[in-house]
Amino acid sequence: MTFLKSTVIIIVFILFHFILCGQDSSNDSNLSEWRFLRHYNQDHLARIALPVGGIGTGTVSLAGNGALKDWEIMNRPAKGFSGAPSGTTTPFLALYVQGEDGQSQTTSLMGPLEYFEYEHMEGRGANNHGLPRFRECSFDAAYPFGRVNLSDPELPVNVRIYVYNPLIPGNAEDSGIPIAVFRILVENKTDQKLTASVCWVMENFIGEDGSNVTRDWKGDFVPQGARENINEYRSDERIKGIFMYSNGVKTDSEAWGSIAITTPDIQQVTYRTSSIEQDWGNDLLDFWDDFSSDGELTEKDILIGDSPQASLAAKNEIGAGSEHVFTFYLTWHFPNRFAWADERVGNYYTTRYKDSWDVIKRNVLKLPELENKTIEFVEAFLDSDYPEVVKESALFNLSTLRSQTCFRIEDGRFFGWEGCMDTRGCCYGSCTHVWNYEQATPFLFGELAKSMREVEFGHATNEFGLMSFRVRLPLEKAQEAGIAAADGQMGTIMKMYRDWQLSGDDDMLTRLWPNVKRAVEFCWIQGGWDADMDGVMEGIQHNTMDVEYFGPNPQMGIWYLGALRAAEEMANYMGDKTFAKKCNSLFTNGSRWIDKNLFNGEYYEQEIRPPMDNKNINPNLIVGMGSSDLTTPDYQLGKGCLVDQLVGQYMAHICNLGYLVKPENVKTTLQSIMKYNYRESMYTHFNKMRSYALGDESALLMASYPKERPAIPFPYYTEVMTGFEYTAAVGMLYEGQLSNGIKCIQNVRNRYDGRKRSPFDEAECGHHYARAMASWAEILALSGFYYSGVDKSIRFKAYKGTYFWSNGYAWGTVNISDYSDRKKLDINVLYGDIEIREIQLKNYGLNRLKEDRILGAGDKISVDIKRER
Repeated sequence: MTFLKSTVIIIVFILFHFILCGQDSSNDSNLSEWRFLRHYNQDHLARIALPVGGIGTGTVSLAGNGALKDWEIMNRPAKGFSGAPSGTTTPFLALYVQGEDGQSQTTSLMGPLEYFEYEHMEGRGANNHGLPRFRECSFDAAYPFGRVNLSDPELPVNVRIYVYNPLIPGNAEDSGIPIAVFRILVENKTDQKLTASVCWVMENFIGEDGSNVTRDWKGDFVPQGARENINEYRSDERIKGIFMYSNGVKTDSEAWGSIAITTPDIQQVTYRTSSIEQDWGNDLLDFWDDFSSDGELTEKDILIGDSPQASLAAKNEIGAGSEHVFTFYLTWHFPNRFAWADERVGNYYTTRYKDSWDVIKRNVLKLPELENKTIEFVEAFLDSDYPEVVKESALFNLSTLRSQTCFRIEDGRFFGWEGCMDTRGCCYGSCTHVWNYEQATPFLFGELAKSMREVEFGHATNEFGLMSFRVRLPLEKAQEAGIAAADGQMGTIMKMYRDWQLSGDDDMLTRLWPNVKRAVEFCWIQGGWDADMDGVMEGIQHNTMDVEYFGPNPQMGIWYLGALRAAEEMANYMGDKTFAKKCNSLFTNGSRWIDKNLFNGEYYEQEIRPPMDNKNINPNLIVGMGSSDLTTPDYQLGKGCLVDQLVGQYMAHICNLGYLVKPENVKTTLQSIMKYNYRESMYTHFNKMRSYALGDESALLMASYPKERPAIPFPYYTEVMTGFEYTAAVGMLYEGQLSNGIKCIQNVRNRYDGRKRSPFDEAECGHHYARAMASWAEILALSGFYYSGVDKSIRFKAYKGTYFWSNGYAWGTVNISDYSDRKKLDINVLYGDIEIREIQLKNYGLNRLKEDRILGAGDKISVDIKRER
């Protein structure tokens, strides 16, 4: 008995020590459970840059060859910036291996350089160009997971670099941690034991954000630069690492903050907080000689320079034919965001943590759970019966939520640029006419979407119903732009309806309804969009083409019909029957008029109605008309076939508001878009503006002119932009034109193939463009998913298969099985809570439950639905 007690005590002690110390990181990782969607061979790595970071925190990107690039963690974009204030050594991972015979090798954990990087006037065509590299490399991805695969016949190991940041729909908090998790799996190819050491190397570049200047708390631009930066070695019971901070960078600078590099492999860790002087590359030489001698590091006595080099190494033995996983955590904390404001607005994530060390200290024990939940999300999504290219376009574009396009200010509200230029945001203000298209935020992070509605109707809409389509910051200045966009304002009314339905948040509707109603009534002001109140927009309509349209057109007109339908539904719920009836009357008349007057038998076109004098012009509706001659205004659509002319119908399908115009005209229009706008190749296409498709790439043009063209059409008509292509493709999917819809989606993703463009950066006016997140609507169209938290109803299409679904607060899968007399649905909830009263199969039947069911994670409900006769 005493022996048994002693054995139990020893076992408990070993287990406790193992858990406490994190002795072998191989045991707390789930790398075998990581799933990947796309494989990129060595010919398709050049442009890959997978952003790793939380929502609103910024990111660092993993390149296709394993390099670390685009260090966008200091409150602004930083394309091409690789964290090297001195211009010498940028951050990288290194590997040391030694066999039982004492022979050792040292190399970087990167694949080959691209040939275009070979030529440079000084022989510096790429970062870390002189480091040894693996000969063979490939890349796998299923966002947010990325993996670099490295091999070389002259090295005794294969290496795989796994990287991710937690991404859990419905959980913006844990999807908003400023961390990049790196797991480096080293596989021993030999029949002898090896000693391996992996080292993280980087300079403390705090104060350097990749731009020429940064800003202080007054909004003044000041020279950037690392000054008196300090590297400090720290350790506790679970992690060891280097904490980087600055004593010289101004504490009110965008680029002031802290960075930490840590590892849980705490048993065999060595480090350096500095190197020698950087003269002639001697700092890199000193590190390389030190690490190459035995795979360990020897600390320096003093810090050298304003941006001292830090290095952290973890060492372990690997048995013959075995493998070991080395884990590193990169965390950061930069509190001074200015965005487009003249003063500091801060970051929500930095209110949750004291500094970068606090980030990892408070999350290290949570990471296994968060990793498992991220795996569960990706696995459920990949196991769904959506076409592979649909999964790719929907999933990979979620990376935009992690980019510097998006941010949360200190109170947690969510905002976005339209996209990002290389070193600054592009087109400020959560622009309504751009953000109208995207569907990822509301269906994956509902609370963030609702915060945007709170801003739009609670801050950006004035007492007359004018919604500034660009929101100034801080929010006290929200209305200062003072210009309304017709499509932006109408789409936002529909988004209000969508987000109320998805959430069932009656309090939000009650609170914001007065301004929602005013936003509709603004259409009817003198000189307004529909001043004669006939349900047709005839007035001056500023829109997402960055021009004003004069006269009725399908783009704004159908947005307006959708807003009237949404307002009707909300008014009825609020008990405002008179307003609901008015909206219905205008909708009915406007819908008939558009079908009768704008549909030309193939598609909808514009009827140009120029204002004859300045008395008809409302200055709050104009940004820039582009022509001083109001009798023949430039920049109109005219008789063109517009790629997104049915965007209002796209949104109506998503919102379950039915057809806004004749269904047969919708179908014909989508077929005409393929007929007239589709280009198999761009070789013979003339484009006067920006090129997002070139050479033998296939695409949908913004507009075509099969009949007649204005002398000067709207500026972008010869361009190609993915968000618009997705909008047309989703319309096709909703109308059952599956082949054409999938073809358009495939064409987009073929262009973002890793070789020519990054698969995680669909551009329009800038990188990571928000409109491209319209790709998530492909999931809605193919599954038929719709949820109303108001009616407690959930709906799918009656197609056999398994489909991922998410309403922004809960997510899971549904499996639909066919039987001779019925269909069976198994609804599985994997995260969050969802209340269900009624289950529908579109155009098939429904099942009303005897009582409301609240389903939580792990719950399942199975029902049979018979076809309604």
